[in-house]
Amino acid sequence: MAGKNILVIHGPNLNMLGKREPGIYGSTTLDDINSELVKKASLKDIAIDTFQSNHEGAIVDRIQDAYKKFSGLIINPAAYTHTSVAIRDALLLLDVPIIEVHISNIHKREPFRHHSYVSDIATGQIVGLGVKGYYLALEALSEMLK
Repeated sequence: MAGKNILVIHGPNLNMLGKREPGIYGSTTLDDINSELVKKASLKDIAIDTFQSNHEGAIVDRIQDAYKKFSGLIINPAAYTHTSVAIRDALLLLDVPIIEVHISNIHKREPFRHHSYVSDIATGQIVGLGVKGYYLALEALSEMLK
């Protein structure tokens, strides 16, 4: 692992940001978020690699592939937050800081969204601050990696 680098994983339906439920998720697109993350990270001499999938197995594969290759991870598992033991188990492979991000406040939504299979193994969780949560996660990881 050369230098500081962070993997950002976006779960299902996040490729539809800006179109899907803008009252909850806003008008910012996933491309906008990824571009801003790359820009902000470059100012801190951090490389960013982003990945989005609607498929649980693809996310698990990407997490496994990240083993010993990244300094930190930002993950928004989206709907898989509440259902995926497989993603949780894959995350346990990583020995790096993990920040769980949710655009909406999952604790103020439907009861089934209140439980996260990731939160108790994540270093931190940012919820309900909109897309700014991704940038705060980057800031937090930057501080942790100093």
